[in-house]
Amino acid sequence: MMGHIKIPQHIAIIMDGNGRWANRQGLPRIVGHYRGAEVAEEIVKACANLGVKYLSLFAFSTENWNRPQEEVNLLFDLLKSYLSQKKEELLEQGVRLKFIGRRDRIGRDLRLLMEELERDTSQNCRITVILAVDYGGRDDILRAINKALRLEFSSIDEETFSELLDLGNIPPPDLLIRTAGEKRISNFLLWHIAYTELYFTDLCWPEFTPAELIKAVEDFSRRTRKFGRILDE
Repeated sequence: MMGHIKIPQHIAIIMDGNGRWANRQGLPRIVGHYRGAEVAEEIVKACANLGVKYLSLFAFSTENWNRPQEEVNLLFDLLKSYLSQKKEELLEQGVRLKFIGRRDRIGRDLRLLMEELERDTSQNCRITVILAVDYGGRDDILRAINKALRLEFSSIDEETFSELLDLGNIPPPDLLIRTAGEKRISNFLLWHIAYTELYFTDLCWPEFTPAELIKAVEDFSRRTRKFGRILDE
């Protein structure tokens, strides 16, 4: 089967269910987030091996600020620690790292680390991993509109507007995966997923494996993407 599946150029994932998984195991929620980070690393490698060129991961949303402050602090500490440890590995594996979302509410140390990783991995071309941190689709669109206003555009087309968004010239996702049984978009890449294929699984993110990724890609392969056109039967 593997030889015949269509590999999406760009996969986006809403990594949901870390806390629920931990609760079911009788563990603190932060343990679920640690396991979730390990799974993200495994899925990055699996996507690179499949030939996926872009992988967008929803790490922290604009709405996640509403969580308890202790958990928010732990999440950012985990992100900073994990990124610091993985820099050399990212370089060795040919991973280009890009961050999308607001940066004005993120601590200076993490912000500088993000900028450093973007700069140091910018020449890597095996796979581009986009981490959405303090990201919201509506916020992304509003910031793009304000950029257009500052640039004093008299009119704007879709291509130009897309380039003002955080993803810039990265193509939109072909496949969006969401874990933990929820069937909604939760404000992720709203402009970009107009024609994206959606795949939902009841597995929590810490349970998601490269084999489950293959299942999602195989499901994607069985779909016909028409983009509004009528195809010959």
